Amino acid sequence: MKRILLPAGGAILATGLLAAGLAGTAQAQADNTVASDPLAKTAAQAAETLDFWTKSNNAALRGAVAFTPDALEVSKISSKGGYTNDTKPGSTAPIGEEKKTTVKVQNVNLPKTIGKVFFEGRDGKLYWCSGTSIQSQYRNLVATAGHCVYDLAANDEVVSRWVFVPGYYQGKAPWGVYVGKQAFTHYDFDVYEDLDRDYAFVTVYDGIGGVLNKETKVTASEYKAHVAKGGKGYVKETPITAKEFAEGYDKYGEAGPYKSKLADPQVETVAKPADAAAKIEDYIATGLNGIKLTGVEVTEAAYKAAPTGLDNGAQFERLSTEVPISKEAYDALVAAKGDGKFLGTLRVEKNAAGTETAWFKKQFFVKKWVKATASVKYWVEDYYVVEHVVKSVGRLGDNVGGQGFAWNQPRGKYVRTFGYPQGAHPDGNKPFTGVTPKWCYGKTATNYVVVPKYKVEEQVGLKCTVTGGYDGGPWLYKYSNAKRLGYVNGVTSLIADTDGNNRYDTITSPYFDGETNVVYKAAAAAWSGKLIP
Repeated sequence: MKRILLPAGGAILATGLLAAGLAGTAQAQADNTVASDPLAKTAAQAAETLDFWTKSNNAALRGAVAFTPDALEVSKISSKGGYTNDTKPGSTAPIGEEKKTTVKVQNVNLPKTIGKVFFEGRDGKLYWCSGTSIQSQYRNLVATAGHCVYDLAANDEVVSRWVFVPGYYQGKAPWGVYVGKQAFTHYDFDVYEDLDRDYAFVTVYDGIGGVLNKETKVTASEYKAHVAKGGKGYVKETPITAKEFAEGYDKYGEAGPYKSKLADPQVETVAKPADAAAKIEDYIATGLNGIKLTGVEVTEAAYKAAPTGLDNGAQFERLSTEVPISKEAYDALVAAKGDGKFLGTLRVEKNAAGTETAWFKKQFFVKKWVKATASVKYWVEDYYVVEHVVKSVGRLGDNVGGQGFAWNQPRGKYVRTFGYPQGAHPDGNKPFTGVTPKWCYGKTATNYVVVPKYKVEEQVGLKCTVTGGYDGGPWLYKYSNAKRLGYVNGVTSLIADTDGNNRYDTITSPYFDGETNVVYKAAAAAWSGKLIP
């Protein structure tokens, strides 16, 4: 991660990739304020981006980490006051609040508009920052840090495969995945890497939501072709009778029928047959009419308690006799009996000198009449393919709303900031997981942060002990906890350790002035469209 050494020995984290110019030069307005660059300018590029992040049950989303680039050190950080607004203060109302008034409340609720910005860096690794949906003409706009869209290390190229996932949680995208189409930032950030303009507004295509594991019944040929191409599916077996099997292929086609001999024929316990006494030897040897007399091993005590006769559970005398065994078998059964695996008894004979000469075992059985119900299995097969199907979920702002926008607001006012911290503090401590969003609340500093190394002269500071991953998250002015809406008046740019204790304690944001509003208005008027009709 990028750290800036402070006079007291502290550090500042310049979290971010900064880039521009994926395909073509940046287009600036006549006043050199607005720069715009394509992210996924064609439907084919957007579709590839979507497939990359969502395939294998959103595996790439799960594998991304908070962006915390390597350390860059500068000699000092300071502050200054005094900035003359370039225009009058102004604001744009949040989505749904255009004609409503604000209400004061006490509860703290997370906004529905926030989420994670995912992208692939020029190093080939997968990262995320924080961001928010914001008001726009086509309800298709995301606000984040400029370095979460552009890459300083790659000479200001835009990052690859940029998407926004509002409400992201452990691989789940409850409101869909929104592929970035076009990025807007300030010309000075695009050309001069001026972090005083470290913000970006990104138009996104309509969101895509997935229907995971959609099952479709197909023919055997279609199933085999699908699996041969790497697709997933399964075969469902349905039992049929021998008579149905005899009806053959004409009835079932590719579904079967099939048969196989069971390794272990299915049996069920039945009552003693009427002719059991007369044909006992046949019932024991081979069985009659599918019925056979078998034995179930029990303990000696259970055997002695059992009745005599031919009914189920009666003593099976001819099987419960003592037989001679070898010394090796005897020793093995001694061990098995100790483990409870041998239920019978053991006996040894000795000669006059006390030497063992013979060894015996006796097992105990009770009768059990069984009948084989099936020795051959008959079935037909149904074939199913399993696919990940996506569908359009509509515009971002229609699904989660959008925060308002404010510029040239006074410093020293209360704001709420939101984001997904995950990175470590300078001392290595890592208190945040990045799984759920966190927030900070307080008054912005009245003096501006100055970091010459990053051309920072007019950023705004706020006390907040978060870490990497929080960058890009919104600073919301006049936030209504009941409505979960406010006005984006900044985005987290730098994360600093101002007292030298190796723990981050301050975050900064570019000051949103009239030129920021020019960039915002250009982005807010840009149309993006749909990926899926």
